[in-house]
Amino acid sequence: MMVIMKNDRAYILSSFANNLKLKREQYGVSQAKLAEICELDRTYISMLETGKRNPSLINLVKLSNALNITVSSLLEGVEEL
Repeated sequence: MMVIMKNDRAYILSSFANNLKLKREQYGVSQAKLAEICELDRTYISMLETGKRNPSLINLVKLSNALNITVSSLLEGVEEL
């Protein structure tokens, strides 16, 4: 079992942020539209995509459902720690 160190936080958030932005753009929706679908604020989506916010499990599910993808696809690369 791998232990994630505190200094890996930036890497995890950055990997998630990049995945979210890529998947959103591939799906063809704006941050505002994604926020509307998920019933979240557009600035929250922006902060997720820049790695400034850490999403809750509930919001991960909302995002993946809205983009018609799996939660695990939003976390690709994180498991490489």
